[in-house]
Amino acid sequence: MSMSIPIFSNGNESVVYNPDELIDLFLNCTADGFAIIDMEYRFIRINPVYTQIFGYTEEDVIGRRFDEFPHSDLVKEIIEEVKQGKSFTNMITQCFHKDGTALDISVTYSPFRNSNGEIIAIIAIYHDITHMVLMEKELKRTRELYKLITENTADMIKVYSKNYDILYASPSHKQRIGYTPDQLVGSNIFDLVVPEEMEDFKKMFQKIEETGESQVFQVKMKTSTNEIIHSETNISPIFNEKKEVESYVTVGRDITERVNNDAAFRNLDRLSIIGQLAAGVAHEIRNPLTSLKGFSKLLKTTAMKEKQDQYLSIIMNELDRIDMIANEFMSLAKPQAIHFEREQLIFILDSTINILHPQALLHGVEIKLNFPTDNVKIICSPHQLKQVFVNFLKNAIEAMPKGGTVHIKVEKVECNRVIISFADEGVGIEQERLNYLGTPFYTTKDKGIGLGLTVSNKIIQEHRGMMKIESQIGVGTTVTIELDCL
Repeated sequence: MSMSIPIFSNGNESVVYNPDELIDLFLNCTADGFAIIDMEYRFIRINPVYTQIFGYTEEDVIGRRFDEFPHSDLVKEIIEEVKQGKSFTNMITQCFHKDGTALDISVTYSPFRNSNGEIIAIIAIYHDITHMVLMEKELKRTRELYKLITENTADMIKVYSKNYDILYASPSHKQRIGYTPDQLVGSNIFDLVVPEEMEDFKKMFQKIEETGESQVFQVKMKTSTNEIIHSETNISPIFNEKKEVESYVTVGRDITERVNNDAAFRNLDRLSIIGQLAAGVAHEIRNPLTSLKGFSKLLKTTAMKEKQDQYLSIIMNELDRIDMIANEFMSLAKPQAIHFEREQLIFILDSTINILHPQALLHGVEIKLNFPTDNVKIICSPHQLKQVFVNFLKNAIEAMPKGGTVHIKVEKVECNRVIISFADEGVGIEQERLNYLGTPFYTTKDKGIGLGLTVSNKIIQEHRGMMKIESQIGVGTTVTIELDCL
């Protein structure tokens, strides 16, 4: 007969439990499976969680020996030791569900003693860790997969700290820049970047911290032999539990060959433009040369000081015009290094119009510029932007073989952006052809090489701008670009 035990008092009433009731409460409320086995290996008690884990009900197991169930050989050896007083805690083992499904179980075996200290049964506590083991296996598999990718990819993968110290570098760095991962780990990421790129590199990190978003950019890197390669790099932030940027992971790709090809395309496009404009420039220079010849002969035949001054003034004006035309043409012809600087947009447009003026005269085309009263300054490579404008303006002129007007409009908009549009009154372009414009070597002109818009679009992208082309048959074509301005 068990003695009742008062547990707590509620006002004037006391709730009383006896030990058997307490055991029932414990077995029914515990989150682990629970079984009691007597000294003859028979199940004498299981709790509901045991049934949930293994699928066996009390009717299935109570009174039966545990060795009547599958895969009990190892358990029998352990229970023999428990009967001698030994305990086993959190053993990771594999058990089986009633339906035959394998389960990963953490099990604890302990001797159950009476008040005299005699072992009268064995207690087994089961914790189902199948899901946890599966997650660990999946995590291990994922880690092995990532390791396989990083060790075999041609891309340069790095992880570095908030202080930009390299924590991991993929083996591909050896092939690309000549450094082994061991040489890179512990060094600073800025040790690999050429000095002139430092400022832009730091601004990019500031943008990541402000927005929390990944950034893609091009950067020049130094190799172990002090050569320079161009890398297109995606940098992503890694956040801690406080949503703060803790480190960075980067995936960089060597695009040196692509950059060199882009440069070759640009030079090819530039040379094509020069060849097509040469006739117009020659024609424009021939006119002032005719004046120079005529007034030079007049100078020889007159002795009047007033007339001589008048003739010399005309000659100087014509020489200045020839000099201006030649300089503009040569600035387009001369290869230029890519260098971004602060420049007035009106200067670039005026220079472009001067270059195309002879071509426009030959085709009977008038160029009208609508520019805002306030100055518009942009950060750009003036020579490259001029190449873009020359392409657009030349295309507009050639689209009007019977003459017409090209309207160039400049408009400042919100967020420090400027929109520049080149609108012609030409024949227009069919919609199906419009979709292919910008594809390398695709052209709508008989003598075109199909690189103008491709190169132009690439240059505009490098200036963080956008290009849009709209056209209507019989009405004309408008090319619009949008750029950052100051």
